[in-house]
Amino acid sequence: MSTIRAGNTTTTGLTYTSDTTGQLNLEAQNGIINMQTSTGGMIIPSGTTAERPATPTIGTTRLNSTTGAMEVYLSGGWTTIVSPTYSIDYLIVAGGGGGGYDYAGGGGAGGYIASSLSGLTTGSQYPITIGAGGSGSGSTTGSNGNNSIFNSQTAIGGGGGGKGGASNTAGSVGGSGGGGAWGNTGAAGTAGQGNSGGNSFSNSNAQTAGGGGGANAAGTTGTAGSVSGSGGAGKQWLDGNYYAGGGGGGGYLGYGVNVAAASLGGGGVGGLLATAPTPGNPNTGGGGGGQGGGPGAGSSGASGGSGVVIIRYSGAQRGSGGTVTSANGYTYHTFTTSGTFTA
Repeated sequence: MSTIRAGNTTTTGLTYTSDTTGQLNLEAQNGIINMQTSTGGMIIPSGTTAERPATPTIGTTRLNSTTGAMEVYLSGGWTTIVSPTYSIDYLIVAGGGGGGYDYAGGGGAGGYIASSLSGLTTGSQYPITIGAGGSGSGSTTGSNGNNSIFNSQTAIGGGGGGKGGASNTAGSVGGSGGGGAWGNTGAAGTAGQGNSGGNSFSNSNAQTAGGGGGANAAGTTGTAGSVSGSGGAGKQWLDGNYYAGGGGGGGYLGYGVNVAAASLGGGGVGGLLATAPTPGNPNTGGGGGGQGGGPGAGSSGASGGSGVVIIRYSGAQRGSGGTVTSANGYTYHTFTTSGTFTA
C-alpha cells in the first residue's frame, strides 16, 4: 500500500502513482482530506456484485453496477446507500378462454393491459400471478381463462366459447368475450382489456359459430356461406410480438379460419367438419378454437393459452425475476409462471 502524508500545509502540483497493489492511502494529520475541483467530480470504484472485494474493510464504498446502487460495507455486510429509482413498461395478459362444444364458439382472448410505472426503488418486490388458460368443453360452454395480476392490476381471463347443438348457449363474458353458437350472440369483453365475441349463424344447411374476441378487434360472425367466425386479432406490444388473439369458431358444414397465428396473438383454430380445433398458444392469452360438428370433429373444444407478464426497462439488468433477456438497449423480464419481480 502506498501512503501520502501531508501536514497542515497545502501541496500543489503533486503527481503520484500507486504501487502494484492498486491501493492508494491518503492521510492528513488534522483528519481532513479535501479533494476538490472547480467543475469535475470524483469517480467511485465500480463493479458487479460478483466483483466485490473478497475481504473488504468496514467503510469500503463502491458503485454496484449490477444493481445500479451505491453500497457500503458495514459490520453486517454490504448495505445500499442510495436506492436509485427507475421506470418500467409492462404487459399483463390473462389466460384465454376455452372453445365450446358442438358447432361451438371460439374462446375469447385473455384481458390485455399495457402500461408503465415510474419511481421503482431498488429492492422493492412485486408479486405476479399468471393465469392459466380455460379448458375446452366436451359437453357445454368452454371454461373462462384465469386472471393475471401485477402492480395491483388484474387482467381478466378470456370468456369461454358458446355451446352449439341442443341447449345451445351464448359465449361467456371475459377479458375478451367468447363467440356465440347456433343462433346465439357473442359475449362482451372487459372495457379497456378486450373486445366482444362474434355471433353465430344458423339455418338448415349451415351452423357456423362466432369467433372469440381479441385485444385489438371483436370476433367475427359466422356466415351463411358456411364460414365460421374468426377470432379477433390481438395487439402488438413493445417487444414486437402480438398477444391476446381470439379463438376461431367451429361449424358443422363450415370451417374455422386461422386468423390468430402467432403474429396476431396466438388464438386457436376452430374445428372443421372432421378436424379437431387447436388450442391457444401458451403464454399469449390466445383463445381456444371452438369444436366443429359431425363425426371425427374432435371430442371437445380446445383450451385457451396461458397468460404472461412482461416487464422491460432501459439499459442493463437491474431487477430480478422471470426469464431475463436483452434486446435493442432494453432488459426484459418475462414471467410465464407466477413469481416475484424484485426491482
